[in-house]
Amino acid sequence: MADPDLPSLVRRRLLELNITAEQASRLSHWAVAPETIEHLAAGRRSGLVSDRLADALARALGVPENRVRRAAGLPEVPDPRESIETTPQLRLIKGGGSSG
Repeated sequence: MADPDLPSLVRRRLLELNITAEQASRLSHWAVAPETIEHLAAGRRSGLVSDRLADALARALGVPENRVRRAAGLPEVPDPRESIETTPQLRLIKGGGSSG
């Protein structure tokens, strides 16, 4: 699913992960400053998103880099994980309390 723009992606992921901009910055190993994340979320950052920022922001938000690149209007990069097929691995068990 393509995101309409970068600010909405940043806001939504911070909300989904229930983290602050500072915590997201920590997840990227401080490669992107908390202030930059806040400005992106608010739509106040001007200028283009660089390749380096797209990679760091993807780590901060816990999403594939191409998701950030699409939202920022950048060309996608080859992703070796793209060819991995996944299937649901969880089973729902009625009453799902502790076992034993």
